[in-house]
Amino acid sequence: MDFITENILKNPPILLGLIAMIGLLLQRKPFSETIKGSLTAAFGMVILTAGVNMMTGTIAPINTAVQTQLGLSVSKGLSDVTFTANYGGSVGLAMFFGLILHLLIARFTPVKTIFLTGHMLWWFPFVFIAAGVEAGLKGTVLIAFGAVFSACYWSFMPWIMRKYVWDATGDDSFLIGHPTGILSLLSGFIAKRVGNKKKSTEDINVPKNLSFFREISITGALVMFLMNIVVGIIAPVLVPKGGNLFMFSVNAGLNFGAGLLIMLYGVRLLINQIIPAFQGIAEKVVPGAKPAFDIPILFNYKPNAVIIGFIVAMITSTVLIVISNTFNIFGVMIVPLVITSFFECGGAAVIGEGQGGLRGAIIGTATASILMVALVGISAAIFHTTIQNWILIFGGNDLSLWGIIAKLFGSLFGGI
Repeated sequence: MDFITENILKNPPILLGLIAMIGLLLQRKPFSETIKGSLTAAFGMVILTAGVNMMTGTIAPINTAVQTQLGLSVSKGLSDVTFTANYGGSVGLAMFFGLILHLLIARFTPVKTIFLTGHMLWWFPFVFIAAGVEAGLKGTVLIAFGAVFSACYWSFMPWIMRKYVWDATGDDSFLIGHPTGILSLLSGFIAKRVGNKKKSTEDINVPKNLSFFREISITGALVMFLMNIVVGIIAPVLVPKGGNLFMFSVNAGLNFGAGLLIMLYGVRLLINQIIPAFQGIAEKVVPGAKPAFDIPILFNYKPNAVIIGFIVAMITSTVLIVISNTFNIFGVMIVPLVITSFFECGGAAVIGEGQGGLRGAIIGTATASILMVALVGISAAIFHTTIQNWILIFGGNDLSLWGIIAKLFGSLFGGI
């Protein structure tokens, strides 16, 4: 169980490579084609992850600097170390049994989703186990609680989002398995009612001398450069001792832009291999099932919308965070949600664009950003004894929303 959890389920390249191999074998593809497709799918995930890690590595210092400037304790790594040490086994078991239930839902119900975002197969049970602990659950009940909630999320949220995703991409061969769910649904709902599809984010008329702005990597690099300059002035601790703010910001922008290019290349490799291979699994094991992928898959379809959404989300959420901290609305000091603003709100902007063009992307993302701040504030207060530091950085999305719901539901059985 530990071997499978650590080396396969929590290892996206291996997981997707094996899925591609199984799909190709079920289709009785030649040996050479099976090996090539399996390895290429794994390569695509490695490349995608490398790009995402480069961008996250550029964003993380901003969060740390702001936390330090505000006198808050800085979260260690991606998870709360103490919580993982105490409950990591429960998270692993919840993930394992949740996956079995998830596959049964796909096989025997009309909800034909197979969730393939590897790291989210870990993080959702992580949040649900934390919610159960906050609610007073223990032992077998805690594990069952985490498994059921995980399976429900993996199965139903990508399926609920499907029409919005297909409208944005024009491709109904895949779904999105990522905590952008509630933000994208709100963005799409608002965009459809206030937007204008006739003017797309991808049709923005940029003067010839500024045509480089059409490259998402260049625009992303410039946005990140300016963001580091602003944060560095407000929180000088951002720049290592003896460093120069300008050059630090230049390097951060270059790394972010390069990370975007690497991520998008990985996305293309992954799509080209995993979707044809997945057809074998869908036909033989779960007829009619569709794979649910990570959010960067969307970014390749509307790259301008991603950058616009990131900027809108950062401006909107930062203003709201300043207000909420000033008036102590949540009883918790919130830090800028850079990561959620880029990934989740970037996805929400693409969905908004699909429903209402440029105007839909802007208004939809701004509305989603309001919800993002509310969700992170409420969830941080709820998870005050378990994963508060972690949720302050990575929350404000489905992880927060479903965590809040799970905590409220778990309270009905607290102490069992």
